[in-house]
Amino acid sequence: MNIVIAGKSHIQYAKQISELIASSAQVRGTGIARRTPAYIVSKIENKNAVIALDGDVFAGFCYIEVWGHSKYVAHSGLIVAPEYRGKGLAKAIKTKIFEYSREKYPDAKVFGITTGLPVMKINYELGYKPVTFSELTDDPDFWKGCQTCKNYDVLTRTDHKMCLCTGMLYDPQADAEEKTYDNAVMSRLNKIKQSLFLNKKKA
Repeated sequence: MNIVIAGKSHIQYAKQISELIASSAQVRGTGIARRTPAYIVSKIENKNAVIALDGDVFAGFCYIEVWGHSKYVAHSGLIVAPEYRGKGLAKAIKTKIFEYSREKYPDAKVFGITTGLPVMKINYELGYKPVTFSELTDDPDFWKGCQTCKNYDVLTRTDHKMCLCTGMLYDPQADAEEKTYDNAVMSRLNKIKQSLFLNKKKA
């Protein structure tokens, strides 16, 4: 299995990706924003997508959306072809695009909204935290993308404060602060252990 940054040679899969995203949502009975082949092509041309291929056979896909003047990025359209499901490919694609977006947009907060428990689990393992919609981007164009979702009326009734989707966010600044705190705590514990060991040795 080859998971790579999508390029122009992968435009041929755009229609298949668009149709698979729509059909998968219909089978699950969950709401999802519709993505046209032209939209998928735009993500591929901007090098904001990851594709998984088994030789020349399409296996999976996910793309990056940029919001709020690059303050936020979202990973959307995560899809795996039926014959490749249940093999950990979704997690591999999600991990690849997470690492790629962190390289391309290092200061951006990474977020997503989903109804899928498997995606929530993957996000959590990557460091995302569940958050309210108020902590996500306020870019109106992002929320316009929900208009084709069958649950859009729920979102509008709550003034974009909640819906059936769960919001999840990875904040690189908070992650850095947490790691700094953890390192400081570990350093202090090591010094205490060393002090106790030396005192015990002297005794």
